[in-house]
Amino acid sequence: MSFDLLSSGLSILAQVENPPTTAPAVVPVVNPADTAWMLVSTALVLFMTPALAFFYGGLARSKNMLNTMMMSFIAMGFVGVAWALVGYSLAFSDGNKFIGGLSWAFLQTIGTDPKVGTTIPHVLFMAYQATFAIITAALISGAIIERMRFGAYVAFITLWSIVVYAPVCHWVWGGGWAGAAPGIGALDFAGGTVVHINAAAAALVAAIVVGKRKDFGRQALLPHNVPLVLLGAGALWFGWFGFNGGSALASNASAATAFTNTMLAPCATMVAWTLLDLLRTGKVTGVGCGTGIVVGLVAITPAAGFLSPTSAMAVGLIAAFPSYFAIIIRAKTSLDDSLDVFAAHGLGGITGALLTGVFADETWGGAGNKGLLNGNPGQLLIQAEAIVGTLVYSLVVSFILIKIIGFLLPLKATDAQQGVGLDVVDHGEEAYSNGEGAVLILENESTSTPAASPSTIGAR
Repeated sequence: MSFDLLSSGLSILAQVENPPTTAPAVVPVVNPADTAWMLVSTALVLFMTPALAFFYGGLARSKNMLNTMMMSFIAMGFVGVAWALVGYSLAFSDGNKFIGGLSWAFLQTIGTDPKVGTTIPHVLFMAYQATFAIITAALISGAIIERMRFGAYVAFITLWSIVVYAPVCHWVWGGGWAGAAPGIGALDFAGGTVVHINAAAAALVAAIVVGKRKDFGRQALLPHNVPLVLLGAGALWFGWFGFNGGSALASNASAATAFTNTMLAPCATMVAWTLLDLLRTGKVTGVGCGTGIVVGLVAITPAAGFLSPTSAMAVGLIAAFPSYFAIIIRAKTSLDDSLDVFAAHGLGGITGALLTGVFADETWGGAGNKGLLNGNPGQLLIQAEAIVGTLVYSLVVSFILIKIIGFLLPLKATDAQQGVGLDVVDHGEEAYSNGEGAVLILENESTSTPAASPSTIGAR
């Protein structure tokens, strides 16, 4: 018996001196620094939607200013709710290579434990992604301001966020066919395809289906408040630091790279845009400056965390050219893409996504993330495949969706309603009052069009 006790003692001693070699399972934990940065980033990206409202609103005519701004603000309500109820689950829960499932519908099981693959609470990740869905839908409005009826627009962007945005998001970021393995490996750091190309395709469809404004091609449709355009562009730039920097999902070197590139790329685009304006017209316009900033931000979005700051400036510089000349050409056609959403966000996103496949550098973007100039020419083809897939899907499904809505609701304001302005027609109020206060708006008994006072109409 003493021998057995001695053997047991030696066995225990051996285990103490030579512990098992198998490492204990690593339990994911929430990182306070990462969480703090993502809280800030979520607020910054949500702030971009009101900033977009001012940018678009300044470019509209005064009688449509409020309506134009409301098209952005309303997305925060309807798209935000749609995302929480079903959009997030379709985008990020387990499913197939085309769409996620419904296991996270109504935010079931979404709590404060870390989201798999991150060090931030799952509920915060969901909220951060919600801000992307919101502004993506709001971007579409720039193509159809001043003539699309508000009810039809709200129905369109709400359903679009579910049947178009969520699937494309799943393709790239949710484990679908376009993103990282097992996908084809397209690089989209913060939304070149998911946000900008996707929204631009839908905007193009909406502009064509809804049709032109009654005054398009007959009179100059000029921005009513250029200072608001610049204010909006500056506020968008501010929020974009959360858009791109936050897409690292951590407070780390990748976030710092994306943050820096978000500062430098629009600088280069603005320089190029300014020089193009000077060469073409001899003047530097405020609208051109604001547009150049936005185009630079769009172009760097897919590349932000994958390349060096010098390459980011090259992306910004190159992106100015296709968007600048597309805006000039579009103005000579019958296409009434009112605020040139496709030229700025579509071509800007396409240019940025392709240049990601050229300039991506694993020194900055992590192992394996390299492009043509760093020995991986195949990445350019992968980027092109993701772009084409997004364009085709968004164009086709957006067309079907807006046609269905058009059978159920009036899509376009009448000429008389456009003449009064959609501030009064759709909202019963105005962005700017005259005299000592807002005018009294009375319902015309013979038509469904609200009538503005003579003094108000004369002021326009």
